[in-house]
Amino acid sequence: MPVGKPSQWFALVRPGDVLVIGLALFVCIASAATLWRGGAPDKVVIRAGGQLYAETGLSRSQRIEVPGPLGITVIEVEPGRARVVSDPGPRQYCVRQGWLTRSGAAAICAPNEVSLMLSGGASTYDSLNY
Repeated sequence: MPVGKPSQWFALVRPGDVLVIGLALFVCIASAATLWRGGAPDKVVIRAGGQLYAETGLSRSQRIEVPGPLGITVIEVEPGRARVVSDPGPRQYCVRQGWLTRSGAAAICAPNEVSLMLSGGASTYDSLNY
């Protein structure tokens, strides 16, 4: 028997079906909220040219100037967060990342070979961890 109209579909739904659908939605939303949340970071790892340039805590405010092939990349650190303030690269993708606040978050300034990553706590899954 072909069913075409939405009103005919709703006639086939039973109270138990609504309960199962509601429970499935709740499990999906709860899983997403708990499993994809990154932990609180406790340090900043800065690399230049593939080598470790600096590793510092997130407890105090500071500005770090990192030299690269194109010039100086400026990184700003505040309690609990960090960002790339300026970069001599042409597209400014790492600057547009804004404030990084989660463990595992990264900003990569590829043309200048500088990267910034927050670590500590429980890292979220991303392509860098893969």
